[in-house]
Amino acid sequence: MAASKPPSALEKEQIFGMAEKEMEYRVELFNKLTQTCFSKCVENRYKESELNMGENSCIDRCVSKYWQVNNLVGQLLGNNQGPM
Repeated sequence: MAASKPPSALEKEQIFGMAEKEMEYRVELFNKLTQTCFSKCVENRYKESELNMGENSCIDRCVSKYWQVNNLVGQLLGNNQGPM
């Protein structure tokens, strides 16, 4: 069995660049999810220091739907992706 050679400097740079893009995407996705669900589920005028049961339920459903749609779009794009 042949031992695999370590990645070259160019390959390391490409791997690092891809990881950096993935991290940027994840942060952007989290920020959009937070902003969307917060503005949808929490009133602008705070009445209590904690989220009430309705706000908690709304945020839970919103986050769940957001992830479902994100995964579905990712799958659809992945299935329709042609050769690069």
